Amino acid sequence: MAEDIEAKIRRLRELGKVTTEPEAPPVKPPTASAKKPPRRPRSISTIREKERRRRVLVGASVLIIVLLLISVGVYSYLQSRSTAKLNELRTSKINELNTYFSSYNFSNRDCVQKALQFKDLALRQIQSAGSVDELEGINVRAYFDKAVQAYSECVREQERIAYEKQLNQTKQAKVRAIKTAFQPLLSMPLPDSIRTKVVSAMKTLETQVANAQTIEEVESISPDSYLLSLWKDYYFWKIDEIPGNEIILERGGSKQLVSKSEAKALLGAATDYAELLQYSVHEVQYVEIALVLPRERITGGFLTPGDPVMFFAKNGTQGLYREIVNQGYVELVLLPTDAGRISASESQSQSSSTGSSTSTTYQENHASEYNPGSFQYSNGTQVSDTYSNSQSSSQSSSASYSYNVDLKEILKAIAAGKIQASDQAKQALENYGWKIIDLEQSSDMLVLSPDTEFLVIVRVPSIFVPDILQNQQYLYIAKVST
Repeated sequence: MAEDIEAKIRRLRELGKVTTEPEAPPVKPPTASAKKPPRRPRSISTIREKERRRRVLVGASVLIIVLLLISVGVYSYLQSRSTAKLNELRTSKINELNTYFSSYNFSNRDCVQKALQFKDLALRQIQSAGSVDELEGINVRAYFDKAVQAYSECVREQERIAYEKQLNQTKQAKVRAIKTAFQPLLSMPLPDSIRTKVVSAMKTLETQVANAQTIEEVESISPDSYLLSLWKDYYFWKIDEIPGNEIILERGGSKQLVSKSEAKALLGAATDYAELLQYSVHEVQYVEIALVLPRERITGGFLTPGDPVMFFAKNGTQGLYREIVNQGYVELVLLPTDAGRISASESQSQSSSTGSSTSTTYQENHASEYNPGSFQYSNGTQVSDTYSNSQSSSQSSSASYSYNVDLKEILKAIAAGKIQASDQAKQALENYGWKIIDLEQSSDMLVLSPDTEFLVIVRVPSIFVPDILQNQQYLYIAKVST
């Protein structure tokens, strides 16, 4: 519209020029020889025509000026109206742009510049637009979508980089954990066959970790099943390397004498290699130790050489009883010298008593009572006679004898050769202690006191000796029944 008005004004200006500047006739250049024609006097009609033309020109000029003023006013009005609409639309576009970008959470500081680049680009295009059509052609949402896409791609890329970094750290930690888990086994004196299997299993796990694509996949890789099988192989090999058919299996300070097949069955039933690591396998080496214990703590003293026994101990005066040796053997049992004194005594007594007693009693009573008037009196007599007779006799008699024999002194005399018939004496004292025990069993009578101390020599694996000696004060020997 503004262009049309400007075209009309230009045409009006050209029209005014044509009107005010009549075309002049061509004038021949003057010659040197030519003379000016004489000036003719102007006529009245010529003057009037010239005046009319001047008035027409003045009127046309005034009309043109009015039209120009109207055109300028209309142009200015239209121009200001167009500018206001343009500014209003520009403000609306900027507000729309700010609304879009404020509605999204661009919280990542490293990636927010990716989004702000598109915002700045849209803002520059809005501000540089010179027409309403150009402003209306600007798609603010498209710039916002591109900003969100660029921001999201940046965030995803950072997350990918961070995830890969965390994944690599997790892989490194898992590899270190695998090596740490295999280190105790590799530090053992393994045969070449088992060592090769251990190294191969460790490399297999490291390869699985290296090929894992996610943290969850890395964390799911566990060496436990490999270690369980490999530790069992090691224990079985170690058991087979120990000579004999028995071993000592120790766990948590508790030791047990078992056969090789029992040990393999027990270790083979384990479902966690950490449980296997609690066991230690030791070779059996028997030793003999002597213990002095009261008979009440050695099965009443009814032990014979070769008997299998178990050892129990009490944890303090009020503690619980616990097994410290599951199997040992009796080598010898000796009575101490305190039990080597024979003391016998016999006594006899008799008494008798007889007695008799008789008694006779006679009693007679007489009484009378009178009430004359207001007086009252009584009179009576009583007679009593008693006769008694008794007789008793008693008789008693007693007899006793005793003897003491100190076997300790007899043994000393025999050893010194200071006793006659020493061979007969030794034969008589042969197995004296066992005869006393046998006599108790056959007669069902307790001959020796429960606190009588016995010297017991037992054969046990050497690994149990410290436990036995440390608990000797609270030690009990139990005979294994077959």
